[in-house]
Amino acid sequence: MAQPQTQEQQGQNGHSAQGEVLIDVKDLRMYFPVTSGVVFQRKIADIKAVDNVNFFIRSGETLGLVGESGSGKTTVGRCILQLYKPTSGEVIFEGKDLVKMSSKNLRPVRRNMQVIFQDPYGSLNPRLTCGDIIGEPLVVHKLTGNKKEYRDRIAELLTLVGLNPYMADRYPHEFSGGQRQRIGIARALAVNPSFIVCDEPVSALDVSIQAQVINLLEELQERLNLTYLFIAHDLSVVRHISDRVAVMYLGHIVEIADRNELYENPLHPYTKALLSAVPIPDPVVESQREHMIIPGEVPSPMNPPKGCVFNTRCPIAIDDCHVEMPDLREVSPDHWVACLRADGYGPWNPAGLPE
Repeated sequence: MAQPQTQEQQGQNGHSAQGEVLIDVKDLRMYFPVTSGVVFQRKIADIKAVDNVNFFIRSGETLGLVGESGSGKTTVGRCILQLYKPTSGEVIFEGKDLVKMSSKNLRPVRRNMQVIFQDPYGSLNPRLTCGDIIGEPLVVHKLTGNKKEYRDRIAELLTLVGLNPYMADRYPHEFSGGQRQRIGIARALAVNPSFIVCDEPVSALDVSIQAQVINLLEELQERLNLTYLFIAHDLSVVRHISDRVAVMYLGHIVEIADRNELYENPLHPYTKALLSAVPIPDPVVESQREHMIIPGEVPSPMNPPKGCVFNTRCPIAIDDCHVEMPDLREVSPDHWVACLRADGYGPWNPAGLPE
């Protein structure tokens, strides 16, 4: 595994690490070209889905990645897994830069990196049985020596995620949504990974089933010493499962901190507005607290605003905010924010919101 970062490396990535770093993402960019023409295609612009993202994940912890739809969360996860080849930047996993590795050399590394997809209906092949879906990674990576080992391993994985081994011969349409997601989790665990990207794994499930799947993920993490990148837009779920939380807006990470620090003392205006939208199950408190409404619409990632990407919607923006995107800076221990005014403007002022 990678060694703990130096102080210089920690500053560049927006955190002060205390343990071993499993995933280290540096200056990650993912631009998708926009072309015109049918035969002679000509690039006319770039969609900047991810732009200069830096963070790390320590071994055994969960980093929550939150933000509204289109902010680049899923693209970050796919870039880490090399499902998308990043435009530039580094993805250091166990001391190796995955961006520079060829597809052939990536195959043994992929055993240690898996993904749980958002859609439990579309992520399973309807023509394969549950056992074949879970066993496919075993075949690809040649992890079992004979049919008995293969069947025993599938039964073990089904039991691990709370399903009965006799279900191995059933097809995906015979399962409920929660059971299908458990099959997806079993498939990810088949190759004994150390790192899993959880791409909104509970957003398509009922609330009661969400709690069961979240508890299962936590139990598996403790038992198997897993490391998670947990992508979600439900901030209450993220706080429950994450050790640290990073907030994304328009391809940039604007704030990252310990989960309790972030929820109790948000500093970026966008983070404050996101948290104000989380309902509180107390009608008295809910009626008295302040709701922070963000004016305007999210700019296009094909033509992001100059300077801070949030300046077109920020009620406290100053002239300097229109010059360049601020870097993540540490305003309190292990609390990093990309805002020029994060530690000097005081509480949110609704009167400052444009009409």
